[in-house]
Amino acid sequence: MPIINLHKEHPLDDGRQSEKALMVRHGVQRLFLRLGIPVLSELPLADGRRADLVGIGRKGEVIIVEIKSSIGDLKADHKWQDYRAHCDRLYFASHAEVPMELFPESCGFILADGFDGYIMRDAPEHRMSAATRKSVMLRFSRVAARRLTKAELDGFDLAVDSDEKSD
Repeated sequence: MPIINLHKEHPLDDGRQSEKALMVRHGVQRLFLRLGIPVLSELPLADGRRADLVGIGRKGEVIIVEIKSSIGDLKADHKWQDYRAHCDRLYFASHAEVPMELFPESCGFILADGFDGYIMRDAPEHRMSAATRKSVMLRFSRVAARRLTKAELDGFDLAVDSDEKSD
């Protein structure tokens, strides 16, 4: 299944996400945009897993956000610890109907709705190895460039805004 479907309202919606998960994703994306952290959704990692959201901070720190749309979604997930090896900070993100207390305290927590996100608990830093950092950064940049090229070829207006010129 393609990562980008330009015929849907949300081109990166591959049909696996619930409406609540998409709502949370949009809120976190807006939060990260406001914080100056570029983010990609559904980024494939070297171990074959796919991170819900991956952001790159101004100093090169890698942030992974694992979205949970329900209590059942959280309880069924036994793979979230695998993401630690691919980031410097790991967050969970959810909405107001899922109690924050259910999420591991060893991770950050973002409360989100469809309009914004709020960092309720900061994620502790655990720096990854240089080799892993290089792998994640290359994967991030190649996927971002591929998606951008695809969008440009399909006629999307992707003019560079003033914030991107300084990066």
